Amino acid sequence: MTNVRLEDIKRRFNNVTAIEDISFEIPDGEFWVLVGPSGCGKSTILRTIAGLETATSGNLFIGDRLMNNIPARQRDVAMVFQNYALYPHMTVAQNIAFGLQMRKVDAKIIQERVINVARSLSLEHLLDRKPKQLSGGQQQRVALGRAIARQPQVFLLDEPLSNLDAQLRDDTRAELKQLHQNLAITTIYVTHDQVEAMTLADKIVVLNRGRIQQIGDPQSIYALPANQMVASFLGNPPMNILPAIYQYSGFNISGQLLEIPPDLQAKLPLSQGQSVDLGIRPEHIHIHQPQPQANQDDTVVNSSQLMVEVKVVEPLGRETLIRVSLPDSSALLNVQLGGGVRLRPGDRLTLQLDLNQLFIFDSTTGERIWPN
Repeated sequence: MTNVRLEDIKRRFNNVTAIEDISFEIPDGEFWVLVGPSGCGKSTILRTIAGLETATSGNLFIGDRLMNNIPARQRDVAMVFQNYALYPHMTVAQNIAFGLQMRKVDAKIIQERVINVARSLSLEHLLDRKPKQLSGGQQQRVALGRAIARQPQVFLLDEPLSNLDAQLRDDTRAELKQLHQNLAITTIYVTHDQVEAMTLADKIVVLNRGRIQQIGDPQSIYALPANQMVASFLGNPPMNILPAIYQYSGFNISGQLLEIPPDLQAKLPLSQGQSVDLGIRPEHIHIHQPQPQANQDDTVVNSSQLMVEVKVVEPLGRETLIRVSLPDSSALLNVQLGGGVRLRPGDRLTLQLDLNQLFIFDSTTGERIWPN
């Protein structure tokens, strides 16, 4: 079995700490994604695992073997870079075979592996071509094929799809996921693209400023983010964050009162006048549709409504994304609606919030207060 275990890994560059207290264990055969904004330390972690960087402190194990002082060439890992790093003077077949030739593998075995890898990546008809004769997606598959042919213990992929156009990136991502299901090799994938992280990963490691923010499967992290950074980073469009002040009847948001039902008020660990940040995802906000009342003299106050003005409308076919503003606030909220909605900038709406999907974050630390 080839698991990968990091224990309190730290990496310093002079007086700058790139990563600190990084600890996790990837079970054999799983696909883990390191995700976070630029500069969060994800590529440094990957390069440390590969042996291209040396940890300042901590321990790294691949399988049961301590790798701290083992050079990169002896770690039996294969790394695929963002820029493909193909040899331009070699054919596709020669590029795929290169790593095996360097290890002096028998020529017959090399030929068999090249053919099998090319077949798995739909590259059989391209084996005699050189990289300049290939599209970006084909070059990416050749880079993957060179790594696969080595049959390493661990795959390390550093933003391998970032140079591809949107459609090709989607297609290659699906191919990569299918490939992993077939090979079942322990894989660590670095990206800043949260869509890639959500669709590819068995587990996600969310990083920020060199530290782990949360580890979990994509659905669990999306449903219950540990803090405001994770909540805002994972999701497309991202979660809305609304500064608010708690009152016993609800939340004051830019002068509007978002009332909270008494049963929910009783559960909230908040005090009168406390400043918090409310989080709600765009798909949990809807346009309020007034219901006819049996007695027109009765006044019904719907506690989960906010008055807003439409600023931007983005029709996306099956759905429409709108950006709206609250009165006396420059902040914009994302709202995800059905594709048949017809709106224009300047329209005024009453929005209905699903209070069962509301998150509350500490406005100072960003940590989740509710659900607790």
